Order: sequence, then C-alpha cells, then structure tokens
Amino acid sequence: MKIIDISMEIDENMLTYPNNPKPMIKRYALIPKNKTNESIISIGSHSGTHIDSQLHIRNGGNASDELPLDSFYGECRILDLTDVGNEIHREHLESFGIKAGEIILLKTENSRHQYNKFRRNFAHLKHDGAEHLIRKKIKTLGVDYLSVKKFGGDAEVHEILINNLTLFEGLYLKDVEPGSYTFIGLPLKIKCDGAPARAILVTN
Repeated sequence: MKIIDISMEIDENMLTYPNNPKPMIKRYALIPKNKTNESIISIGSHSGTHIDSQLHIRNGGNASDELPLDSFYGECRILDLTDVGNEIHREHLESFGIKAGEIILLKTENSRHQYNKFRRNFAHLKHDGAEHLIRKKIKTLGVDYLSVKKFGGDAEVHEILINNLTLFEGLYLKDVEPGSYTFIGLPLKIKCDGAPARAILVTN
C-alpha cells in the first residue's frame, strides 16, 4: 500500500488567493521558559487545500460541518487534462466515461506550475464542464489550484458545483500519475463557509 499526500503545506509564506489573509503561526509558549511549545494559528477558511460550503456563496447556506461525510472518502480517478489548456470544457471530460458516485480530481496544466506564485490565467472549469459533471452525478470534485473557476469571472461555475457536490480546491497533484486511487480528504469540523483539509490518496 502506498499513501500519497496531495495537500498544500501550511506556513506563513504559502501562496494565498489575492486579498485572502496570510496564515499566521505564533509561538506563545516556548521551551525552556515553558514546559511545552504551543502556538496560536490564524488561517483563512479557504487557504491551502480546503473545501467550500454553500455558506461561502450565500447567507443561510449549509456550513462546512454539514457536508456529507461519505463525500470525503471513496474510489476516485485523476483525469489527465494537462495538455488541454486553461479552459476545461465538457468536450474534454466526455471521453473519460465518468460515472455516478465517483470522486473526480482534475489534473490540469496548473500541476506543472503549482503554488510558487499566483497566476491569474490558471486552468479552470467552464460552465459546460461543470454541468457535465453535475449531470453525471459525481459526489466530489477536486482541482489543482486555489479556485475551480476563472479568476474574476464565471461565478455560476462555483455556484452550480457547490450546490450539487463537495468541492476540494488547492490539491497538490504535480507528482501524481493519473489513474484510480482511494481518496481521503478530511476538512476540519468547523461551522464556517469553508475549512482547511488534509487530503491523501491510497493505492496498492
């Protein structure tokens, strides 16, 4: 059995989406002055690898702690979209034979760059691609950048996905081969509009 960590590392210098807060990790107890080392951690709810909830896009929507637990675990496929360009459309997804109940992770050209610096032209899912995934009734979608939608636009993509499935953003898929895995992604149990998560893949 092999376990692959596909989460971003959280530190004070990590890449964040524009206008989102940078994480802060401050030691308030130090050895040898204190018996233990302990820290205060401050982090945005959509920093690093995270999930979105309905509360992220509208008041009164379900919070992150209300997402279905079975959407955090199951058989998944990583789809190779690295040569598609920065717009993922339905036509790019149709050949994969996506089935109901699957967990689908999109490995795009973002994985060639990952999280060294913010790129406004990152690969993103277009509306027809999002509608295709919803029609196929997948339970969870994961993407390899800090947002699934186009920078500064395509808000309807975000909305249709969040209203119909569990969405993981900020996955680290650079060194992971496309194919079938078992996915485990556990967000913190926080009543909020989103939550940081640790995501792993398991393979035999």
